[in-house]
Formats: sequence, structure tokens, C-alpha cells
Amino acid sequence: MKAKDMMIKDVFSVNEDATVRDVIRHFISHRISGLPVVKANGELAGYISDGDIMRYIGKHQDIIIDSILTVGIITGDDKSFAERAQEVLDLNVHNITKRKIITIDAEVEAEDVAAVLGKRQIKKLPVTKDGKLVGIISRGDVIRNTFEKLL
Repeated sequence: MKAKDMMIKDVFSVNEDATVRDVIRHFISHRISGLPVVKANGELAGYISDGDIMRYIGKHQDIIIDSILTVGIITGDDKSFAERAQEVLDLNVHNITKRKIITIDAEVEAEDVAAVLGKRQIKKLPVTKDGKLVGIISRGDVIRNTFEKLL
């Protein structure tokens, strides 16, 4: 079995010009937690997850840098949670998306898909063919397709 046999082919994605507001609308309406970000020609440009948004809106603490010669403070947020949540909505998706993403080719064997998902501790893996997004595969897809006939 290969990645193309286990992947979800009808993938929700957003264009690289989308805002975080567009992303969150997809999250809510499709009950999903991550989206591939694609260029106009279908090439993968990044991936945005609910975790990326959480990191942006979450409280950023002060960081104290203590060296032999100086003590410095990098201040955290002076904005409220509501202000950070409102601010993130109008950002371009590239402001918070992961651009260095792990992908897998559609022809990769199931055991290698499982290895990548397990080793990298990621939930979803964009599937590509000739550099273009053709599907997405999750840990659950691998589990279902591997064990469905064995139980």
C-alpha cells in the first residue's frame, strides 16, 4: 500500500494570499485543525495549523537575558488576549504559517509514511506529486488503512 492509497484526495487548502480570518473560517466550517497553503499553480507554499494560531495569540512572557556583563529584558506582550486575537485575523497567512514543511510523495510506501509521521511527531502530512499537492494523510488514515482488514 502506498501514500496515494491511504490519503484523503479532497483536500481543503488556502491560497497563499489568504488571511488568517480565511483560515479560521475553514477550520470552523470544515471542523479541521490544519490547512495546506498553496500557490496559484498548485504548488505547496506552507502549512498552517491551529497550533500556529495558538502560539500567536497565547501570552508571550518576558525573557530575561542574564550574562556576566549585562542583564537585559525582552518584554512579552503588552496587548490583551482579545487584542492579539483580533490582530491575528487580518494577517496574511504567511505571517504565521510554517514554510519549511515535511511532505511525502504519493508513491511512498505505507511503512515509510508511518515512519515519518511517528518520527517527526506530526499529525498530518501533505502528499505531493511532481511538486503539487494531491492529498493529505493523517496518522488516523494510516491506522485505519493498516488495521481495518486485520481486526
